[in-house]
Amino acid sequence: MSERISEAEHVVMEVLWDTNPLSAAEVVDRIPEERGWSANTVKTLLGRLLAKNSIAHEADGRRYFYRPLVAREDYVAGESRRLMDRLFGGRLTPLVAHLAERDELSDADIEEIEALLKALKP
Repeated sequence: MSERISEAEHVVMEVLWDTNPLSAAEVVDRIPEERGWSANTVKTLLGRLLAKNSIAHEADGRRYFYRPLVAREDYVAGESRRLMDRLFGGRLTPLVAHLAERDELSDADIEEIEALLKALKP
């Protein structure tokens, strides 16, 4: 994925990552109601995602079915890396320290981090 996706486009991607392929109408039906988006809004977002090569579509008669071209895990990895690069000089330790200093880490979070570190150590 060369171009970054917007927050609104991300909502559509989450729908397609959950279930695909989907028609535009099916995507519309799966968008959370609190968004208040019209079918035209969702179709515009699908068009933007197609232009960014984030999704593909296949014709079935007069309908198109959409599917993601980028895996959710790859997207999350890229966004995580960009966040660390932009805010923490590409380093994980300052990010964890920042969260810890602001009491953003629960005891369960700390235990998970400890277990991960233990598993990574040779």
